[in-house]
Amino acid sequence: GQMADGMVRDQADWFERATPFLFLLLWSGGYVAGRLGIVDSTPITLVAIRFVLAAGLFVLIAWLMGARWPRPAAMGWIALVGLLNQGLYFTFAYLAFDEGIGAGTAALISALQPVITACVALPLLGERVRVHQWLGLVLGFAGVTLVIWNKLELGLGTAAGVAWAAASVLSITVGTLVQKRFCPVFDLWTGGAVQYLAAAAFTIAAVLVSETPSVNPTFSFVLVMAYLVIGNSVIAVSLMNLMIRKGEAARVTSLLYLVPGGAAALAWLILGETFSPLALAGLAVAAFGVWLVMGQRGRRAPARRGQATKS
Repeated sequence: GQMADGMVRDQADWFERATPFLFLLLWSGGYVAGRLGIVDSTPITLVAIRFVLAAGLFVLIAWLMGARWPRPAAMGWIALVGLLNQGLYFTFAYLAFDEGIGAGTAALISALQPVITACVALPLLGERVRVHQWLGLVLGFAGVTLVIWNKLELGLGTAAGVAWAAASVLSITVGTLVQKRFCPVFDLWTGGAVQYLAAAAFTIAAVLVSETPSVNPTFSFVLVMAYLVIGNSVIAVSLMNLMIRKGEAARVTSLLYLVPGGAAALAWLILGETFSPLALAGLAVAAFGVWLVMGQRGRRAPARRGQATKS
């Protein structure tokens, strides 16, 4: 009995240690999967299929687990967050891919989201931004600008693609703020179902309005879709929530700085995307900028919470 208990404990410890790396791999791989997916599908159609399947899966899981649905007042806010953080974010990101923006570059632009939230938006919520955070914001933008300028010089991607990628970051920044302010806590499965249903409704409408849907159902496309729905939407999101629930929000944030590097490495291995020495320097500068903004905040947060509970 003791031996069996020990084995279960060892497996649990191993899983806990592996969780951050598994999350990083799945999350970074999403950018590569997106680039592969648009080979066989028009971009918004790809996103719409993903959200319809994810919504169905989340509704099924919520029903099987008997999870409680949000109150009607909260449901509207959760749906709005789904529209911004899923619907608009991924639609714009995939339009950027369609304009030739690489997986590594898209991941790097996305990495600015927590930086923008911290420096530009947190003052709106009454949080003070420190000098090193402003410095990080400047470095983050400088690094990303260097990478984008270098890629455009080499003819990899278009200005329109950069604009779509920037719009995707803006939408998830606004979505994050709405969530922090109006619906910070909700059930993972029912809340996820509401978010994906809102995102699916938006993307289906967007397909009908803006593109002639075309899907070539190759084996590669089916694999990409399975990865995006199960690997990204269900497993990666669940791992992220698991880490946050264990009080490791700072660790999740710090993992997100590694995503551009992870996505660039996977894109190099799988898609043959390369970064010139200048672009690699930009990647490093941007990563340092994001760390300056987020790493310090993550370490200071517990002390601030402790003070709040005493007062």
